[in-house]
Amino acid sequence: MRALTIDAHGDLSQLIVRADLPIPDVVAPTDVRVRLHAAALNRLDLWVLGGIPGVRITPPWIVGSDGAGIVDAVGDAVTRVRPGDRVILNPGVVDRSCTCEYCRDGDQPLCLTYGVLGEHRPGTLADYVVVPDANLETIPDDLPWDVAAAFPLATLTAWRMVVSRARVRAGDDVLIWGIGGGVALAALQICKQLGATVWVTSGSDDKLARAAALGADHLVNHRSGDAGKQVRLATGKRGVDVVIDSVGEATWTQSLIALGKRGRLVTCGGTSGPMVQTDVRRMFWNQWTLMGSTMGSDAEFAAIADELRAGRLRPPVDRVYALEEARDAYARLESGAQFGKVVVRLAP
Repeated sequence: MRALTIDAHGDLSQLIVRADLPIPDVVAPTDVRVRLHAAALNRLDLWVLGGIPGVRITPPWIVGSDGAGIVDAVGDAVTRVRPGDRVILNPGVVDRSCTCEYCRDGDQPLCLTYGVLGEHRPGTLADYVVVPDANLETIPDDLPWDVAAAFPLATLTAWRMVVSRARVRAGDDVLIWGIGGGVALAALQICKQLGATVWVTSGSDDKLARAAALGADHLVNHRSGDAGKQVRLATGKRGVDVVIDSVGEATWTQSLIALGKRGRLVTCGGTSGPMVQTDVRRMFWNQWTLMGSTMGSDAEFAAIADELRAGRLRPPVDRVYALEEARDAYARLESGAQFGKVVVRLAP
C-alpha cells in the first residue's frame, strides 16, 4: 500500500511517500475498509507535521484527515454501507462502546476517547484506511472525488460553529476572518443559506473578489487597516451579531471591536497564536457570548452529508496534486495562497 508518512516531526522534508506498507485489516465487527480515491489537506496536517504537544506518533505515521473513496471490505456487523458504495469519511473517531455523558448526549467531540484521523490514528493519505461504519456517509455517483474529499472536516467544523454554536439566523450580520481557507469558505456558504449578511476579510483583493462571487456581501481587506474598526464604522458603530474567528491571537482584539451588543464570537483555532486578551468589562457590559468549537457530532456529520447529496454545499477546490507531489501540496497550504481546498489524488 502507498501512503504519505512521517517518521518524526519537522518541516516538509519529513514527508515520505512509501509504497510498501501493509493494507490495514478489517478487525472489529463494525470496521469498514475504504479504498481512498482522494484526500484533502487541512491546517491540522501542518500542525501534525510540526508536532502537537501531547500527541505522539509511531513511525511510519500515515498523515491526513479528510478522504473519500469506495468501500472495499466490511465487518460482520456492518449494515450501513456495503462494498462498492462511494463514501466520505468523518475524520473524528470515538470509542462506540463509551457511555460517558457526552456520548449519551450525542456530543462525540467532547468524549475523552475522541480522536482525529491522521492525528490520533492512521490517516487518509493512503490507498486504504479502516474506520468504524458510523464514520461513513454515502455520496452520489456523479460527485467528483476531489470535491468529495475536500468536504468533510472543514464543512463539519463550520457547520458546528455556525449552526450549532453561534445559531446564526436570517438577518444576522456575520464577520468571517480569512476567507480562502476551507472553514471560512464553508462558513460563508452556510451563513448565506441561512439568510445572514456576511462580511469577509482577506489580505488579498483577488480572494475578496472570489468570495463576492460566492455571495459575500461586504469585503474587508485587513491589510488596509484595523478590520474590526472598519466593520464597526461601516455598521454605524452597531457591530456584527456573530464573528467566526479561527485565527486567534492576531485577530481577537479586532474581532471584539467588530462584535456588537449580545454578539456571539465562536472560534475553532489559533493559527496565529493561542493566547488572547479580553476586557471582561466590555464582555459583561455588551453581554457577549464567547464560544469554542471543534469538529462535529454524528448528527452534524449526517446533516452536512444531506447538504452535500442535495447539492446545496460544495467546497471550492484550489488545486489537485498526485500523491508523489504531496510535499508541493503541503507547501501550497503552508503558503496561505490557496482559495479553497488543496487535494491529493490517490487513485486514477
